[in-house]
Amino acid sequence: MNILILGGGGREHALAWAVMQNPKCDKLIVAPGNAGIAQIAECASLDVENGAAVVNFCEANAIDFVIVGPEAPLAAGVSDRLRDAGLLVFGPSQAAAELEASKSFTKAICDAANAPTAAYAHFTDAEAAKAYVKSQGAPIVVKADGLAAGKGVIVAETEDQALAAIDDMFGGEFGAAGAEVVIEEFMTGEEASFFVLCDGESALPIGTAQDHKRVGEGDTGPNTGGMGAYSPAPVLTDEIAQKALDEIVKPTLAEMARRGTPYQGVLYAGLMIENGQPRLVEYNVRFGDPECQVLMMRLGAQALDLMQAAAEGRLAETRVNWANDHAMTIVMAARGYPGAYEKSSVIKGLDNCAEDSFHMVFHAGTSEKDGQILASGGRVLNVTARGASLEQARDRAYAMVDRIDWPEGFCRRDIGWRALG
Repeated sequence: MNILILGGGGREHALAWAVMQNPKCDKLIVAPGNAGIAQIAECASLDVENGAAVVNFCEANAIDFVIVGPEAPLAAGVSDRLRDAGLLVFGPSQAAAELEASKSFTKAICDAANAPTAAYAHFTDAEAAKAYVKSQGAPIVVKADGLAAGKGVIVAETEDQALAAIDDMFGGEFGAAGAEVVIEEFMTGEEASFFVLCDGESALPIGTAQDHKRVGEGDTGPNTGGMGAYSPAPVLTDEIAQKALDEIVKPTLAEMARRGTPYQGVLYAGLMIENGQPRLVEYNVRFGDPECQVLMMRLGAQALDLMQAAAEGRLAETRVNWANDHAMTIVMAARGYPGAYEKSSVIKGLDNCAEDSFHMVFHAGTSEKDGQILASGGRVLNVTARGASLEQARDRAYAMVDRIDWPEGFCRRDIGWRALG
């Protein structure tokens, strides 16, 4: 098969790495890709949010299968354009991608499906939102309704913080994403990520993970796109995962199908777990980043077979073959992230990290110039390892971090602390 992956971050490097291990893959192109992806696949310059341009590219390059990495092309309807052109696609339709593109839409689906989630209210007016906060008190969660690249969520510990967040959102801090706001009850418990492949009818769980959103050790400081992750997540036991599947995911899929917008792709359920009961925090309509990196590390070549089965409607006859192992990824970010940070610093020492099926450095924000790897984003590298235990995976990952020479970068040194104690 000739395969096209849309995207250029760490998630897409991990997807490319897994796809390349499968003998079905004859040729792989990633658009736009990055310096790490360019070492294993062909990279192409392409406007991935322009459906017509992507269709033309697929036809010109005899592409058989398209895997959509990030949420923006999905929200822009690129998968619809590809399907209309007769191409096989992994990724939901624009209508189904509303599960991530609109938090109020997801809440309405949960109401209809009777899926356990936080109590909420939806606002298009700042004053009404502020009045609601004053009536509810704090802690409380304020969310931009639309896509905000994982950053439009404020967990306000005081009323003043919530009121400031409302001003920021309606004042344009998150662009169009903040034109509407969802305010939710603050849920207590432990958060974990549950990944399920869907083909419109069937649902196949493919793994659990736990992300570390805050920039500082001990989960302190501002929220980021994610500073590290590990898989599996011990808090998401088989029993709780089954409960989440039965009470949250399957009712959601049934409601989406009932509305004439069946869901096909990966559904990433962010769950809050307390006293053995999962509640939905949010849905994402793509693999998480950096959760994808640990999932791909554990799935390997079968990831392509599973994504193809989801795209072709064959999940009911498909099984996941899990090794009884663990994986961890450490995000190396540019100093200053998630605030202002410098670009174009040189990263050395990557050659010291022997890459194999147990050790990989996935590139998230890199470019190449004159034979040197440069940092081009906030989150720059995903140093990833697997092992027989989480401790072994952690030790292998941090050993690789220590071999990378990049003074302008930093990482958290406590990834996995909840599971490791």
